Amino acid sequence: MLYYMHELQRLWMAPSRMMAQGARIAMRNPWNPVAYTSAGRAMMSGADLFEHLTKRFGKPDWELDQTIIDGAPVDIEIDVVMHRTWCHLLRFKRLTDRPRNDPKVLIVAPLSGHYATLLRGTVEELLPDHDVYITDWMDARMIPVSEDKFSLNDYIEYLIDFLHVLGPDTHVVAVCQPAVPALAATAVMSGWGDTCAPATLTMMGGPIDTRENPTQVNKLATEKPIEWFKQHAIVEVPPPYPGAMRKVYPGFMQLTNFIAMNYDKHLASYHELFDHLVRGDDDAAEKKLAFYEEYRAVMDLPAGYFLQTVETVFQKHSLPKGEMSARWNPVKLEKIERTALLCIEGEWDDISGVGQTKAALNLTPNLPDEMKHYHLQKGAGHYGIFNGSKWRNDIAPVLRRWIRRHGAKSAKDLAA
Repeated sequence: MLYYMHELQRLWMAPSRMMAQGARIAMRNPWNPVAYTSAGRAMMSGADLFEHLTKRFGKPDWELDQTIIDGAPVDIEIDVVMHRTWCHLLRFKRLTDRPRNDPKVLIVAPLSGHYATLLRGTVEELLPDHDVYITDWMDARMIPVSEDKFSLNDYIEYLIDFLHVLGPDTHVVAVCQPAVPALAATAVMSGWGDTCAPATLTMMGGPIDTRENPTQVNKLATEKPIEWFKQHAIVEVPPPYPGAMRKVYPGFMQLTNFIAMNYDKHLASYHELFDHLVRGDDDAAEKKLAFYEEYRAVMDLPAGYFLQTVETVFQKHSLPKGEMSARWNPVKLEKIERTALLCIEGEWDDISGVGQTKAALNLTPNLPDEMKHYHLQKGAGHYGIFNGSKWRNDIAPVLRRWIRRHGAKSAKDLAA
């Protein structure tokens, strides 16, 4: 019933939102004398804010049409390399005059409520020097219940399939939640002696071992048994969505939890947005609006995947204990001997605490020390390690050097 109530509330607010749109248009009319008064600007700003707060945002566009290579603009074309029910493998194809021999990088986007476009800044920074691919996860409410279910095991299998498509010497960058399935996929492929196992695996703010420096997110996941999550966090998608009757962990619930974690911060941010609108500071207002349009664009997660992740990663700690399996394949981290590991954490990360990602380096005893590296970014929160100035200026250069140090293509180029 929770999802039905959410939809009813959204429909109930639709007339008020339309009235706010009308008020905003009226107040922006240059022939309206009230628009030039402080009261008029406050009314217009209030209407803007109300419409924004009550609007549902769909999947954002990538808005990556060009990059700069060797000082010249190069057009970008987004290709779908592989179609799967729950995820498409995208490539950001650079339309250069001559073929380039840049390293292949697979960015594994989190399936945790937001769309892959949240990593737009990550992709943008890597485009000039890398052949970039990304996992584009689908919204569960848009997938008919007649299609396959999806679990953490399926997530791992998807990554293995994508790596087989991309071939040897692929570099994987797992941002947040996918650090666990990416490390598990690497361990399974390493156990097989698979030549398509990643050349490097970079894990950024991932919950490898949540027993290390647990955050409020980790504590919430362990306070209740898995049955509680089944009863209180899982709901059915209502009509008329294509995924009607599919059991999901709804995106609006995840968004509520995200905001509740930093409620005071978001309240202050919206107050600043209102002030920017009243003062007519359009650039600052547009920047905040763009951030919240991306932040509030959320997707539903398949119930099986959500529950298995909560139980395996946050409650049982199966990966660091050596008890995890992917289908019938045991996940043995000691099998990782040739994939170089880079662990990146943010000093102020309140989602994956400091030490949780670094734990991967201690869990891979057969990997030489020169193939392990840890980077702690001072002054960075969770989102700051893959977006923003600290990502661009401090973290991306570390990643770039690591890929070139351990990539087969890069080694040949350096030798030449």
